Order: sequence, then C-alpha cells, then structure tokens
Amino acid sequence: MLKTDISPDTYALKAEEELVKRAQHSREAFGELYELHYQRIFNYAVKRTASVQIALDITSVTFLKAFSQIKKYRWRDIPFAAWLYRIAGNEINDHFRREGRRPASIEQIAELADTTDYIDEINQAEEELSRHEEFLLLRQKLAELPPMYQEVIVLKFFEKKKIREMVKILGKKEGTIKSLIHRGLEKLKEKMR
Repeated sequence: MLKTDISPDTYALKAEEELVKRAQHSREAFGELYELHYQRIFNYAVKRTASVQIALDITSVTFLKAFSQIKKYRWRDIPFAAWLYRIAGNEINDHFRREGRRPASIEQIAELADTTDYIDEINQAEEELSRHEEFLLLRQKLAELPPMYQEVIVLKFFEKKKIREMVKILGKKEGTIKSLIHRGLEKLKEKMR
C-alpha cells in the first residue's frame, strides 16, 4: 500500500492551481474563482474602508483587474487569494490617496445602518460594523494610521491571517511584517487613549 503525505492544504493548493490554469482560458473557471474569493475580499475592503459602497467598488475593480490580468498570472505555490488581497490593498491605498486619506467619520459609518436594499452579504457586513460603538472608534482611529499599518492590522486581527500568509499577500519579509504590526499597534494604542 502506498502512503501519501499530502496534507489537506497541499491538496487544496493543487486544486486551486488547476482552477487558476483553467481560468486563464475560461470565463466559467474565473467565475468559480470569483465565487470562492468574493466574500473574503469584500469583507477585507469593508473593514479597511468602513464603507459598504466603497468596498463594493473596490471589490469590483479588484476582480476586474484580476480578470484582465489572469493570463499573465504565474502560479508560485501561493494561494490565489494572496494576489487578490494585494490588488485590493493597492486599490484601497489608491482610494485613500485620491481622497486625501480622510478617515471615515462616525456619521459615515453610521450611515451603513440605513442601507436596506442590498444583498444579504452586505447586511451581514453592516451588522458586523455596527455591533459595538468601540469598534467604530477603533475603526476611526485605525483609519488615521498610515496605510502600511492599517493593512497589517486588518489582515492580522480582522482577517485572521497568519504571519506566513501575510508574507505571501504583502510580499514582505516576516520580520518586517512583525515590526509593522508591533509599531502599528503601538500607534493605535496611543490614538485610542
């Protein structure tokens, strides 16, 4: 009997690699990638921007860019989501640069509760955003941090990414990410006082 040491993670990566290769030639396969990753990219954008509408726009642009560049994408044994997070992160940073990096106000975040005609996933994100007043204050203070700190804090604490996953997503060294998290949390603590 043959013993295989293929972990579920390795199997999932291989399956995703095959799906990505198919997506490079098939719209239907790209649709599968979209279905697999839409919710997590949308949630990431909502948490970074505190705006459902901006998050919808950023998520759309992220997948549009991914679709237009999928033929150039090269598999490197890194989850496809890492590439999507990188595109979304760049779009979010561009958005803040265009807007003069204005953080969302409490009023803007509270407006999320007024939207009722969106699909279930948006309602779910709104509930998550409005659960605690403390989160609103934290989100406002987080938005005041430079984007490099926002990015690592959101990935680590809101998206629950491990350092090794963040290395793949951000293309930075492990020590750099740990340092950014530490410095970002220190700056956030100062702002929360």
